[in-house]
Amino acid sequence: MPVNKVTWQQVGHVTEPGRYMFRFGWLTVAADDLAIWTQFPDASFTLVQTSAPPLAVETDEAIAETDEFHLGAFELHVAVSPSMIGAHPADEMPMETQSEAQSSA
Repeated sequence: MPVNKVTWQQVGHVTEPGRYMFRFGWLTVAADDLAIWTQFPDASFTLVQTSAPPLAVETDEAIAETDEFHLGAFELHVAVSPSMIGAHPADEMPMETQSEAQSSA
């Protein structure tokens, strides 16, 4: 099963926490997620599909079913010095971590 990741650029550099509609479905972005992107603009987050959509107000209208996601673990791309691994300066090494919002859930 492929793991889908998104970057701040791919979600249009959103600046406020909230729920946004994208081609893949609804994405809920938390304030902690934005804080990470502000500090590390090249970080990529794993898309985590939620088990159920948020509670909707009951109406007579049919609600279209769409996928719901939030941001999970993120990966930082930091430059690694050649002396560290004998690589070229332009190489990047991913660092996986978990956002505070997700670790407290």
